[in-house]
Amino acid sequence: AMVKQEAQREQTASMEDYLEAVAMLRGKGKVVRVSQISRKLKVKMPSVTSALKKLSEQELVEHERYGHIKLTPEGDKVAGEVLRRHKALTRFFAQALGINRKTAEEDACKIEHVISPLSLERVIKFIEFIEACPLGEANFPKRYKYYLEHGQPPEECLERSVRGGK
Repeated sequence: AMVKQEAQREQTASMEDYLEAVAMLRGKGKVVRVSQISRKLKVKMPSVTSALKKLSEQELVEHERYGHIKLTPEGDKVAGEVLRRHKALTRFFAQALGINRKTAEEDACKIEHVISPLSLERVIKFIEFIEACPLGEANFPKRYKYYLEHGQPPEECLERSVRGGK
């Protein structure tokens, strides 16, 4: 049963990518076509077609005869969840960790399939916290950036830890 679950999960990761791609392309208010998905995910058209076949068997997409692709309500739910994970991770890497946008996007894309719900929730909470709770003028992201650039915390952090240590 373990092997089956692994295979299922692997399939799920790429399937999630397809659902996410449909959701993102559809967001531009157009009908979604196989060729667009193929370009977006950098996969060949036949691969897209066979993935869509699997997804429609799982009742996550409707592949209409003119080649228009629609998410079913269930597919929409899954895609929404993937997008939420993707956005949260991208923001975490870009804002909290100061990683460039392109790398942040690529890493989010890989990690969004394997991160546990708990870790994802914590990432989201962490971002919300540092956005809502700047610690004085030199808030957390600024202090962290300083630490990354200089290899040591800024003065005001060091003073606090010396005082606290006595």
